[in-house]
Amino acid sequence: MNRRDFSAGTACLIGAAALGLPSLASAQRRPEEGKEYRKLDKQLPVEAPAGKIEVVEFFWYSSCPHCNAFEPKLVSWIRNRGPDVFVRRVPVAFRDDFVPQQRLFYALEAMNKLDLHSKVFEAIHGQKNPLNREEMIPAFVAKNGVDQAKFKELYNSFAISTKARRAAQLQDAYKVEGVPAPGVAGRYYVDAELAGNMDKALVVTDYLVAEARKAK
Repeated sequence: MNRRDFSAGTACLIGAAALGLPSLASAQRRPEEGKEYRKLDKQLPVEAPAGKIEVVEFFWYSSCPHCNAFEPKLVSWIRNRGPDVFVRRVPVAFRDDFVPQQRLFYALEAMNKLDLHSKVFEAIHGQKNPLNREEMIPAFVAKNGVDQAKFKELYNSFAISTKARRAAQLQDAYKVEGVPAPGVAGRYYVDAELAGNMDKALVVTDYLVAEARKAK
């Protein structure tokens, strides 16, 4: 099935609810290319500062409980990453109706308000506020202390439209099949379907970061 035709549930199905299984580390073996991760056909450009290794988290806010469940694990992983690892989140758009939440993320980022990132997940998955239509979003950000007028201006700006479009292009370049999914150094892709679950995907990500470090 074409990934752009995925239903709301299927789009993040490979995010896998099995987040607590033993990691690959316990198996004492190297992850296998083509089985637990995929090497891209060509190197993609990155936004990491010089000398740093980029890790991209492809995610989706709405109707993806797996992204919501993965978020605290990712936050913990980020805290313990090496100083040479640069992490950025990229909201996917498998369909046009994903775009309002892409723009929400990038508008918050532009306002230095990504401390609200986890609150977006909580609003959607905890408070059952879908935030999947443009008219729902300004009230949410205002409730959380964001200047609504400034937010709307940014949300509707050419700059945010460009960021959303580039996010979709990057998702296509990595051939993202579902979320959550890490991309590493513009070279490697891993998700729960390949690795087995997202705990294992993070272990594979560590391995790929180490490989990218060797190649620097």
